[in-house]
Amino acid sequence: MKTRAWILLLACFTIAVANAQDSKIFVKNIKTLQTTLGGQWDAAPILLLGSRNFIEISFDDLQHTYVHYTYTITHCDASWNSSELLESEYMTGFSSNRIDDYEQSMNTQMEYNHYTLRLPNDDVNLLISGNYRVTVYNDDGDGDEPVLETCFCVLEPSIGIDLEVTTNTDIDTHAKHQQVNFNINYTNYRVINPVDEFKPVVYQNRRPDNRVENLRPTYLRSNQLVFNHNRQLIFPAGNEYRRFEILDEYQPTMNVEEMDYFEPYYHATLFTDRPRRNYIFDRDQNGLYYVRNGDNVESETESDYFYTHFTLDTPLLGNGEVYINGNLTNYQFDEAYRMTYNPIDHCYEAVLPLKQGSYNYQYLFVPDGEAVGRTAETEGNFYQTENEYSVLVYHRPFGERYDKLIGYQHVNFSY
Repeated sequence: MKTRAWILLLACFTIAVANAQDSKIFVKNIKTLQTTLGGQWDAAPILLLGSRNFIEISFDDLQHTYVHYTYTITHCDASWNSSELLESEYMTGFSSNRIDDYEQSMNTQMEYNHYTLRLPNDDVNLLISGNYRVTVYNDDGDGDEPVLETCFCVLEPSIGIDLEVTTNTDIDTHAKHQQVNFNINYTNYRVINPVDEFKPVVYQNRRPDNRVENLRPTYLRSNQLVFNHNRQLIFPAGNEYRRFEILDEYQPTMNVEEMDYFEPYYHATLFTDRPRRNYIFDRDQNGLYYVRNGDNVESETESDYFYTHFTLDTPLLGNGEVYINGNLTNYQFDEAYRMTYNPIDHCYEAVLPLKQGSYNYQYLFVPDGEAVGRTAETEGNFYQTENEYSVLVYHRPFGERYDKLIGYQHVNFSY
């Protein structure tokens, strides 16, 4: 363990902020916030309207004392701004409810309480499709300031989406980019002005920073909008996500160089990373992570937290910052996940307290004054990269006051 890494521990407790449509954590004691469909770790939180499935929201509170957490639900438009709707128009039940499902950690050095919320439930039912934001408050505190926010979608499938990804782009061919093409098929769906009423949004690997909206179709066919050769839909291809596993308290596992115990907590030092100059094939999970321990038993409450040390060996990248990115950081460009440059060893460093599990991550460079991360400087861009692309289509008919989510399609592109 290098002594300089201890300095970086202060960054681990920085309060986090994020983009409006993704998870936000506002207090230092909340960790491992996950929002999934049906509790499946890799399932996007998109719920079919009226189905018996559920959205599961879970998080850990490192205070390890029971806290009365309450939550509210807000309906949002396609851009994740609050809709101008009354609560009674999008949900039934009370406007504020308590999170009663919690468990204490067991046999862990870092103690915590694990909270779980499922929606819909006996207190809340959702009435319409669209985007939803859940805000959680500490009812034992002043009750006015949120401790976290997270988001999910409710879908009423009404149109079809044909989606393809190609490496033959309008910028280059079989080089550094991938282009998304898709059609919206609205046969048997009533719409007066599809060009203006439909609002498609496109994601790469669920990242909020480089999502694309405000799209105009290339041309129209009978009952179809065609989005082909759109320059907005050309994405840098990136590289496969880096991976590591922190499963055992004493034995290094995948991509872990060293395990240490400095009372009272465990530390995991990853092998030093370097910028990638070539495509690296790997079967990654496109930025996701899965909580589990070495015994794979009671993973949510018997998995410990390890201070995980990251190092990126590269000269200083001027006019910008380097961030650890992926679901492990809620895709946030926040001070807690910003790497600090060490001028003595000529590398970037960061330490994150992470729960035991299997993780995907990448390093993104964010130029000063910008909000979109770049892979070119740290991961490279290679057309062979397997990426997940998602298209969500919203509809606001003339005279309506909210955006319906009427279409969803995703594809795992593999060259």
